[in-house]
Amino acid sequence: MGPPRTEPVGLQLMRTAKAVGRAFEQALGEVGGTLPTWLILVSLKSGQHGAQRDIAAAVGVEGPTLTHHLNRLERAGLIQRSRDPDNRRVHRVLLTEAGEAAFGSMRDAAQAFDRRLRGALTEPQLAELAQALAALRGAVQAE
Repeated sequence: MGPPRTEPVGLQLMRTAKAVGRAFEQALGEVGGTLPTWLILVSLKSGQHGAQRDIAAAVGVEGPTLTHHLNRLERAGLIQRSRDPDNRRVHRVLLTEAGEAAFGSMRDAAQAFDRRLRGALTEPQLAELAQALAALRGAVQAE
């Protein structure tokens, strides 16, 4: 039994995701950002997540990993942490003025990157891609 005639869809998707992910991280890096920083700042900027545990869930990391990132962001002056006066066990996280500026730079880089990707496809292809990705997510979530 030899190799498959065509590359498996999952492998194609994985390779594409890695290449796009690396390029996105490079785009963020050009403005001094990283993917974890971007995800945390977007979460904070949305205003939906101010407590550390909520941010961790939104970003998709465990609490200790988030704490490591928040420590770095706080040292860099991008965020400020404080205890919730109503529940001293809860830490609130806010963007500083420098954090707002960093968010703006990374947002511009992310939007330019999105335009770059969208520019490679026609509107019908973008619609087909969205449908295909949704179908693939459904296929793996059904398990």
